[in-house]
Amino acid sequence: MSPPINWQPDFLENETVRLKPLGPNDFEILYAVASDPLIWEQHPSSDRYRREVFQLFFDGAVSSQTAFLILDSQSNQVIGSTRFYDFKPENSSISIGFTFLSRAYWGGKTNAVCKKLLLDYAFQYVEQVYFHIGANNMRSQLAIQKLGAKKVAKVDFDHYGNKVLHFEYVITKQGWLERLTY
Repeated sequence: MSPPINWQPDFLENETVRLKPLGPNDFEILYAVASDPLIWEQHPSSDRYRREVFQLFFDGAVSSQTAFLILDSQSNQVIGSTRFYDFKPENSSISIGFTFLSRAYWGGKTNAVCKKLLLDYAFQYVEQVYFHIGANNMRSQLAIQKLGAKKVAKVDFDHYGNKVLHFEYVITKQGWLERLTY
């Protein structure tokens, strides 16, 4: 039997970002980024900028043991967070999400290079990576489509007792490897 997969490695880094495993002492530095209401305006939890709402998000991220701080590789400044979730070995799949970035890093290459680190790592262990994006979150839908993700389903997710429509996207290992070759 093979050893369990570490879904929170401490070595994911490139010239743009470094993904550092999220820990319980990281609340204040991450909330400093997350407290911007505009980050959440298209998100199903549009009030996540509020401390008590973000605390629930943060606690879930820490307890998942699959979440990361996103740091700017040049300045070492915390600029956001992301995580793996919903590992399904029987389907050879995992999901990536719960990602947010400081507005100063929107529209550039930061999200794409962050996702590339996560995808390259995940595809060492699984054949499919899923993304679940709120139906009204056009910014994230466009960003994931640029990476080659395909919309495959509509799903209702529970957001603290409310069902919220999300679109499910997938990138396959084969599709990812083919994309990297051209």
